[in-house]
Parts: sequence; structure tokens; C-alpha cells
Amino acid sequence: MEIIKKTLSRIGDDSEVQKQTAVSGGDINQAFYVQTQSQEYFMKTNAGVPSHFFQVEAEGLQAIQQTGTIRVPEVYHYDQPEDGESAALLMEWIHSGSMNDHASLGSQLAHMHSHTNASYGYGTPTFVGQLDQPNTWAPSWVDYYRTCRLGAQLDIGISKNRLTSKRRSRLEALMNKLDQYLPAHPKASLLHGDLWAGNYMMDEQGRPVLIDPSILYGDHAFELAFTEVFGGFPSDFYEHYQEVLPLPVHYEETKALYQLFYLLAHLNMFGESYGPPVDRILKHYTG
Repeated sequence: MEIIKKTLSRIGDDSEVQKQTAVSGGDINQAFYVQTQSQEYFMKTNAGVPSHFFQVEAEGLQAIQQTGTIRVPEVYHYDQPEDGESAALLMEWIHSGSMNDHASLGSQLAHMHSHTNASYGYGTPTFVGQLDQPNTWAPSWVDYYRTCRLGAQLDIGISKNRLTSKRRSRLEALMNKLDQYLPAHPKASLLHGDLWAGNYMMDEQGRPVLIDPSILYGDHAFELAFTEVFGGFPSDFYEHYQEVLPLPVHYEETKALYQLFYLLAHLNMFGESYGPPVDRILKHYTG
């Protein structure tokens, strides 16, 4: 593919491409393993995406890398396309291993969450799956969560006709009283933002590696709640996480409210199969 050679040339690798193979890279992008005479790479490509599509992923990986707490792929290059151009994100190829060290994943994630910021949210728009994720810096976690998380999904749900009248009214009622349930000023931890089982891996040495972030700064309970949406991580993940950073006292009370965001996003992406769990959470909080 021309874009592969073009991208490699941009980082100064003009050696012969010895192998390029399509690999699993999610539902959104094409992904390739690329081997040149010099190095192995992982490349994502897409066309017609916004100019910041790969930029925010690269910046998220670099922000996590700068904490020195948990491994992420090295980023070599990303495009900022215009007017439907094809774009690429070029990264280090990491060979996966068979050992699943969830204890290290838990403790290292907790150390990452110990890196904090003065404000909540993030300064530029990101993505949650295929959906735009608006962001802003906010002095209050409640304000950020109401506006940029639940409010954004409300707007998408209305545009996609995913919200029944009762579902919409309950969501709006819940948004109006969020301050009854959420802490206004928890520590603003650096969060991966999309941490499910498909967004981490283990390298050849069995070390955890985070991939595909959608970073923000917020309540670390928000991240942990998402890990429990689709069955949860192994118990040693949570045990070793809490040895470094205990869960807040409000975790059990707010867990479903934090999971609501991700379930709304899945409802808006994939349809009504996610409607019943959304409705159960809304009914729990609004009666």
C-alpha cells in the first residue's frame, strides 16, 4: 500500500518493506503489521477521519508514557489529514506474550492514576469508539461529567433516535441532580478513558501494555467502574490496584452512574440491545 511506504519515508525508514500483513485493529481502522529491513511496526490507517483523529490517540499514549508507570507503544508518526485524505498512525510493534499478569496491571494502573491535574476533563476533543467526545477543562468534576459525558451522549442519542421519551426524561432528571451523587472535587487522575479487556495486552515478558486510550483527568472510580461493565477483570487486578490506591468510599454508590456513560455510548453506537441496562440504571437513580 502506498500509504505504508509514504509513512515510513516520513520517519526516515526507506529500507525495503519485507512484510506487510493485515491484523486486527478494531472496527474503525485498517491495521497492519509492517516489517522493514530496519524494524517492525504497527500501523493504523483510515480515510475521511477528522484531522485530530490519530493525534489524540498519539497524545494519549505519550501522556501515559510520560508517567513512567505502565508500558505503551512508542509513537513514531501520526497524520493530521484534511478533506478526506488517507491518514496513518505508526507505532512500535509489541510482540504479545501468553502470561497475564493482572496483578501488575492493577498496581501499575493505580500508579498511573496517582498522576493528577488541577482541572477535570481534557483540553481537546477525543473519541469514544466511533463517537466524538467533546471536552473542556472544568473546575468541577460534576460539571464536566454532566456536560461533556452524559450531556454529549444525550445529544447523540436524540440525533440517533436512541432515547425513548421516558429514557430521555429520566436522563435529564438525573443530570439535574448529579451533585447529589458525585463528588465535586475528587483527585483529577490521569485516566485511560476506554479501559476494557480489548485495550490492554501483555508483552513477551508478561508486562502489561495499554493501547487505544481516550484520555481525560477525572475521578479514578470512573475508570474502575468501566472495567466492571463487561464481566470485570480478574480479582488480583483489583486487589493489587487497591494496595496502591484504595477505591473511594463512594465507589459502590457511584459505580452504576459511571457505567451509565459507557452504556449510553454503546447504546448510541450499537443500538437497543444496550437499552435495558441503561433503563435499569436510570430507574435506580430517578425512581
